[in-house]
Amino acid sequence: MSDLTSDLQTIHGVPVLMCASEGETIGGERDALDLIGNAGYQGAQWVVIPVERFDEAFFRLSTRVAGDIIQKFVQYAMGLVVLGDISRHTEGSSALRDFVRECDRGRQTWFLADVEELRERLKS
Repeated sequence: MSDLTSDLQTIHGVPVLMCASEGETIGGERDALDLIGNAGYQGAQWVVIPVERFDEAFFRLSTRVAGDIIQKFVQYAMGLVVLGDISRHTEGSSALRDFVRECDRGRQTWFLADVEELRERLKS
């Protein structure tokens, strides 16, 4: 992952690796490990990935892609933010809606609409 597709920012004292909307698709554990390694190298505590970067399988829980990716972030104690509108995915899946709601209650993985929402979450 090159520096052209990500940018380290500090939000309320928290180092956050902001991934660009353009770039390689995040479709599995190997992609997650590449991002975690890059983020860790840069000193980030959170990785923010735009919705567009995820493979469609991420939003179908039956594929286990989301679980596998999130598990890698948990193992390496790196926060993950899925940034953007996922309503087209949640409208047809109550399981995904429940999963997102559970994630958003925690301090590890958040599904957020925009950067402003991220700023609010990191403030507390």
